Amino acid sequence: MPSLDSLNTRRDLTVGDTTYSYYSLRAAEEAGLAGISRLPVSMKVLLENLLRNEDGTSVGGDDLKAIAAWIENRGSTQHEISFRPARVLMQDFTGVPAVVDLAAMRDALAKLGGDPEKINPLNPVDLVIDHSVMVDYFGTPKSFAENVAKEYDRNIERYRFLRWGSSAFNNFRVVPPGTGICHQVNLENLAQTVWTNAGARETGGVTTAYPDTVVGTDSHTTMVNGLSVLGWGVGGIEAEAAMLGQPIPMLIPEVIGFRLGGALPEGATATDLVLTVTQMLRRKGVVGKFVEYFGPGLASLTVEDQATIANMAPEYGATCGFFPVTKSTFDYLAATGRDPARVALVEAYAKEQGLWHEPGAEDPVFSDTLELDLAEVVPSLAGPKRPQDRVLLNAAAGSFREALHGEFGKDETTGPIRIAVEGEGHDLGNGDVVIAAITSCTNTSNPSVLIAAGLLAKNAIAKGLKVKPWVKTSLAPGSQVVTDYLTKAGLTKSLDALGFNLVGYGCTTCIGNSGPLSEPIAKAVQDGDLVAVSVLSGNRNFEGRVNPDVRANYLASPPLVVAYALAGSMLIDLATQPLGQGKGGKDVFLKDIWPTNEEIAKIQRKVVGSEMFAARYGDVFKGDKNWQGIQVAGGQTYAWEMGSTYVQNPPYFEGLTMTPEPITDIVEARILGIFGDSITTDHISPAGNIRKSSPAGEYLSQHQVSQADFNSYGARRGNHEVMMRGTFANIRIRNKITPEIEGGVTRHFPSGDLMSIYDAAMRYKAEGRPAVVIAGKEYGTGSSRDWAAKGAKLLGVRAVIAESFERIHRSNLVGMGVLPLQFVAEGWQRLGLTGEEIVTIRDLADINPRRQLMVELYRPSDGKIARFPVRCRIDTPTELAYFRNGGVLNYVLRNLAREAA
Repeated sequence: MPSLDSLNTRRDLTVGDTTYSYYSLRAAEEAGLAGISRLPVSMKVLLENLLRNEDGTSVGGDDLKAIAAWIENRGSTQHEISFRPARVLMQDFTGVPAVVDLAAMRDALAKLGGDPEKINPLNPVDLVIDHSVMVDYFGTPKSFAENVAKEYDRNIERYRFLRWGSSAFNNFRVVPPGTGICHQVNLENLAQTVWTNAGARETGGVTTAYPDTVVGTDSHTTMVNGLSVLGWGVGGIEAEAAMLGQPIPMLIPEVIGFRLGGALPEGATATDLVLTVTQMLRRKGVVGKFVEYFGPGLASLTVEDQATIANMAPEYGATCGFFPVTKSTFDYLAATGRDPARVALVEAYAKEQGLWHEPGAEDPVFSDTLELDLAEVVPSLAGPKRPQDRVLLNAAAGSFREALHGEFGKDETTGPIRIAVEGEGHDLGNGDVVIAAITSCTNTSNPSVLIAAGLLAKNAIAKGLKVKPWVKTSLAPGSQVVTDYLTKAGLTKSLDALGFNLVGYGCTTCIGNSGPLSEPIAKAVQDGDLVAVSVLSGNRNFEGRVNPDVRANYLASPPLVVAYALAGSMLIDLATQPLGQGKGGKDVFLKDIWPTNEEIAKIQRKVVGSEMFAARYGDVFKGDKNWQGIQVAGGQTYAWEMGSTYVQNPPYFEGLTMTPEPITDIVEARILGIFGDSITTDHISPAGNIRKSSPAGEYLSQHQVSQADFNSYGARRGNHEVMMRGTFANIRIRNKITPEIEGGVTRHFPSGDLMSIYDAAMRYKAEGRPAVVIAGKEYGTGSSRDWAAKGAKLLGVRAVIAESFERIHRSNLVGMGVLPLQFVAEGWQRLGLTGEEIVTIRDLADINPRRQLMVELYRPSDGKIARFPVRCRIDTPTELAYFRNGGVLNYVLRNLAREAA
């Protein structure tokens, strides 16, 4: 519906032969929103969103004034606004369960007497299938074709379901497998910087132009902020609500200004830059805040560099890392084959609305600022467990040696441990690099670092170097354009010669789809209890994520990935020690083969052209013959396959009535787990390997699925039976109730029996006991996976009590009707918990956003009672409405059913 436009801001903008309507920020300032021209650009985008969607209900005049007041309070005053993104982006790991939920909602709405077709995306939705390819085959010219065949064989049930969804739902498109990573496809093709409502005309028949905005079911949706598109990751639950026309409730954020100056020095890459930025911002503390980049340093960055920095916003904890529109934005849009008329509109609109970064202009007002001189960036890695733990390249070997003795508890004072690899002429030891992967959206979208990797490979071969035989190598680009320009540059042959053959176009090693190590290597690692290492050009290196046999993981630029594959060990100092011996037994050092910045830039200018993007994205939704050959039965409701182990109708809406049940107190709940700091969504809901002995593995075995066909947790997110069994099942998670055991284990009380967390949860359910989870700081760090909340809900968890929450996971918990509570004072450590305590939380019927509550702990063994205050982290009135309905999807369903009545 058209905006109320109470400030009379609607204006016309003519670009070429076309006239667009838009909601003028300049007019809004003249109408009384004083000072808004000095807002950060990201805040201007939010304000335009409110002006355009003013309806007197979800958006009113007070909201507009609250944005204007930001100039004075700089985000310190809490005020909820309703944000309506232009579109929604999904990948298949998170997209499949979202489509499963939509299909289940159609069934549920029909039972409530509504029209199933009301469950339909109202906003455009693009789902890119990019998370299902695994590196089963590598190091040969056939690797890509073999992995594709295996991918379809494993995932045909899921793909059949997604093909049904693409035909059953309006405004829903699917980019088939083998096309690229969703964030790179978004950056290179889907995003427009300025969006237009071509399908819905305003008064007078004039198309409205407005900033392109997006939310995605992958936390790295933030990557597109590098193209001046405001967007961030949300849980699948929240994304589904946005698809169905619900606004996203959010508090007006603080905006941290990050001033960039200078230019990157010789030898430094965009990866080194983003690892530096990530470390700085984690130290600063930006969780729940916007970060906006500004300053003269923007002039030296390409959009691809900006996208690299924006991509890792989840790693530095921010909601987004936004870049304003610059000349680089127009150049990139043109170079990637966007319509010239759209490029012209972007320039005209950005300059008219004040979204344009004018060099030398007055800086915006920010909540706080920090600064980096790009010239100070040096080659770096991050690891061995967290992306914010940056180590300088020249200190990496020493840092790993310290971690080996300290964090991993390996004593090699009497000499290094070496284990012979069966059937091979070499052995394996602590610190050996067993995986070297050029992978993930962060870096494979940036031609400079891909070309650098290819040149380094070419130079290494010329010097006579080879990759060590124990290293599993792979190249998984984010789009088909990457292999086009590498081939045109003559670099594919060199990468292939070192084993970095194409394995697939998708998110592989970074998501945990690294595939198995060769059996002799895996056996040596297991027999020696070795700390094996992976080096990947990704954004996530949490423990247990990359590969179950690899305990230390380091993020690095693509050329450094190649370098470590040549060296074969993290214990080699690449700054001072040789990578190996080349021709004539001569030592070869990293500096001998590292390409110059000018050499990289010259090749990039020569080989990357708009014709590549036009060719690859001309028919992006068509897919290959495998995709086109999938047969799907029609119908507006899905014909659930009862025997499927991939897609099942979830139980969220069973027994749903028009009126929600009143919220009851949590009385005499049992503690399912007690966890420390930085528990990630990978710990809570792993994406990778399913062990045969795990509850999920036992379930699959009982359903006649062989271990070879288990696939991954990520691929099976459409089946709640697998996923609830996989909740808290990460092999590296530590439950303080059972501190001596690694993995998803707990004790059932009062019996004291040791068992999996899933089994304990089911026993508590059978006993009629609710459950709670207790945790430390940064609970829910990492991926925006809704299953970390869905799993908790299905395990009977009523509340999570933590010292602090990551933004997306807190929202997901509320969206599933699980209560997030935050310690007001100290955390759980002072309480001396054993896990036997019985937990009671009262006064929930009168709960309000951010209200303080009391938690009561009773310990049966000694009769002691402790009480401590917690803050309710339902943050907004809209979230409270969701929680009272048992979750956001229940809320939407009831509203749709009422409309039908």
